[in-house]
Amino acid sequence: SQRGCAGISRLSLDFIMLAALVHVATFAYVPSELQPICRSRARASHAYMGTTNDFKVGLTIEFENSVWKVQEFLHVKPGKGSAFVRSKLKNLMTGSTLEKTWKAGEAFPDAQVDKEEMTYSYEDGSDMVFMNMETYEEERIPRVDIDKADFITEEMTMVVLKWRGKPIDVQVPKSVQLRVAETEPGAKGNSAGGRVEKPATLESGAVINVPIFIEEGEIIKVDTDDRKYTGRVN
Repeated sequence: SQRGCAGISRLSLDFIMLAALVHVATFAYVPSELQPICRSRARASHAYMGTTNDFKVGLTIEFENSVWKVQEFLHVKPGKGSAFVRSKLKNLMTGSTLEKTWKAGEAFPDAQVDKEEMTYSYEDGSDMVFMNMETYEEERIPRVDIDKADFITEEMTMVVLKWRGKPIDVQVPKSVQLRVAETEPGAKGNSAGGRVEKPATLESGAVINVPIFIEEGEIIKVDTDDRKYTGRVN
């Protein structure tokens, strides 16, 4: 009878262990249709947090359930009271701007932005159309939403920023090379920094001041941030 009881005990123990394994497997299993949701939540929980010490012009941040780009900022240290940061933000979804004051060192989540290299193809009404040259997929972005759009020419390759799958901005290079489409030859210009300058229209449509010796058809280097001539292209 003792042998019979031992056999029953071992059988009961085996059954209990099997039931426990089934229970764990049931709760550990995640249906395939829910796996992307779980992964996205995991990524969200590990979103990088920055502070106002990381501010720089062009930085994208998430704020009030939208994505914003830092256009201007200024660190202020008053004689009395706590330091703070004044900023001007541009909403990349609506185009609106906001002036916001932050506490020094205040944290914020960096926008989880995807970057895709694309080539500018053509203008369609008020939209600028960019193409991925590998997949041939197109993205349309309103011209008014793109900073420095007047420095973009056809077949120029640049980086398109996407937030939650939607294109929100284009990174125009700081330095570009463009042809002078129109300028007066030897025209009298304005004296700036000890040199005489004159206005010139570039092939992209941008108008900047150039040295008086620059002629139509020449290729020049331009700083798109400062909108200034930086030299000729040899």
